[in-house]
Amino acid sequence: MAKRTNKYKLTLEEISLAKEDDVKNGPLTLEFDNHDNIFNIINAIKSKNIFDDENQSTEFAIGLKMFTEVVLKNRDQELFKELQPAIGEFMKKLKSK
Repeated sequence: MAKRTNKYKLTLEEISLAKEDDVKNGPLTLEFDNHDNIFNIINAIKSKNIFDDENQSTEFAIGLKMFTEVVLKNRDQELFKELQPAIGEFMKKLKSK
């Protein structure tokens, strides 16, 4: 039986660009799954008051969960071997805050 996951859709849109000569891209939509409920993670990070800016809490939570899920799904990749112990320690430290 397949493991159940949470499914998400993320849409990223450029609002403005730092360099006027950069080519503006259309919206990017990405569907993905994650074993954790990302909205619960966002709320948990916000409640820890790690950042002065609540938006940074959301950015951090989304980025961290997307990154760590890819590392987890590709744990046999040589690229991620050195990161895995550090990520484990970082997650323990974050959860203890």
